[in-house]
Amino acid sequence: MSTSRNRSRRRVPVVVAAAGAALAMAVLAACGPQDTGADHKPPATTSAGPTTPATGDADPTTVPPTTAPAGTPSATTTTPSADPTTKAPAKPPVEQAVMKVGASSSQVRELQARLGQLHLFSRTPTGYYGTVTQHAVSDFQERHALSSTGSVSKATWSKLRSLTHQPTHKELYPPVPAKPAGKLDARCMTGRTLCISKTSRTLSWVVNGKVQATMDVRFGSQYTPTREGLFHVNSKSRDHVSTIYHTSMPYAMFFSGGQAVHYSSDFAARGYAGASHGCVNVRDKAAITKLFDEVRVGDKVVVYW
Repeated sequence: MSTSRNRSRRRVPVVVAAAGAALAMAVLAACGPQDTGADHKPPATTSAGPTTPATGDADPTTVPPTTAPAGTPSATTTTPSADPTTKAPAKPPVEQAVMKVGASSSQVRELQARLGQLHLFSRTPTGYYGTVTQHAVSDFQERHALSSTGSVSKATWSKLRSLTHQPTHKELYPPVPAKPAGKLDARCMTGRTLCISKTSRTLSWVVNGKVQATMDVRFGSQYTPTREGLFHVNSKSRDHVSTIYHTSMPYAMFFSGGQAVHYSSDFAARGYAGASHGCVNVRDKAAITKLFDEVRVGDKVVVYW
């Protein structure tokens, strides 16, 4: 009788241990990696040793694992690796741009001259990569089955060079026809004057009634108009940057508050399609560089219609 009771007592810890092991396995499964969709079948588990059969106290939904007989190879379940044919195709590397919008260099000038040889760029090369150059590059890329980004990649540059010749100096720096200065305001006829006509959109550098140089200019929009009247150059700044708009204003000659005569790369690239914030823009960099060196603080500025 005592022997039977001892056997019953020994069975209880075994059953408890089996139930605890099953609970531990359930907890571990809940904390494991999520299903990646590679295999939706639950992996089979194998037991390392014999397990006591379940009693009436055990969870009836729990099936005790079995042990394979000696000499029988144990079955293992391996999660199959993803089929290499189902992998997403690798994206081609993005080519780094050699030239893009905002660039300003002699290489950009060469780009514009080469595009001009193919009749894709009809303006005078400026060396500034603006929207006009961007559209010309996109046109070239579309015609030659290249990625139409508007930026010049190595492939685009190589293709363009193969279809064009090295630009001559005349192609890079074509002569700009002289533009008539128009009728000068009477206030421009004495002393040293920056004589600026809104009618002809020109700036004439006049010394004692004689025109020394004339260049194209652009003015502010209707919301930021360029003021008219008689002013004087009050300061000069060769490498000025606007503290309001944070844009470059090279060769700035201030004459009325924040309004100045200065070089504009945007004017050089887009012409009269844009406008300034009130300043007098010049697009001929060589001309304004020379003018900046000649103009003195105190010289007159006349803006008129």
